[in-house]
Amino acid sequence: MTKDKIISLETLLTWREEWKKTNQKVVFTNGCFDIVHLGHIDYLEKAKQKGNKLIVGLNSDESVKRIKGKKRPIIPQHARLRMLAAMEFIDAVVIFEEDTPENLIENICPDVLVKGNDYEIKNIIGSDFVIKNGGKVETLALVEGFSTSNIIQKIKEVENL
Repeated sequence: MTKDKIISLETLLTWREEWKKTNQKVVFTNGCFDIVHLGHIDYLEKAKQKGNKLIVGLNSDESVKRIKGKKRPIIPQHARLRMLAAMEFIDAVVIFEEDTPENLIENICPDVLVKGNDYEIKNIIGSDFVIKNGGKVETLALVEGFSTSNIIQKIKEVENL
């Protein structure tokens, strides 16, 4: 069941310990993932290729509102969680209430921290912590032309016809 992959931080930490015992390389990424699209899928598939287990941190609805504005997210967190959990290459999805995943990263201590190449490694939240603890930080190419903002803009254009 996809719902089995939507877990609390407490459960995730237990899973993380089990994965360590079997030398599973853990990859972590995060985002709002509002209006899931091809760019998200491509990015998350590439992230999984960096290790054995992929953990996705998802910004809560309140966190998205603070970051993106009061009219966001378009898709509520319970639906965003299920959509991510339904992707076979994602092993765990955990919600976080803060504006950044820093606390989550420091708890999980991933082997690999991944973000899109629209970020510089030095500016990625948690990069210093991951590197200091022997992990790697990588950026991945994004699919050009696919973003939630672009989709929202196209919908607005259609509505104005």
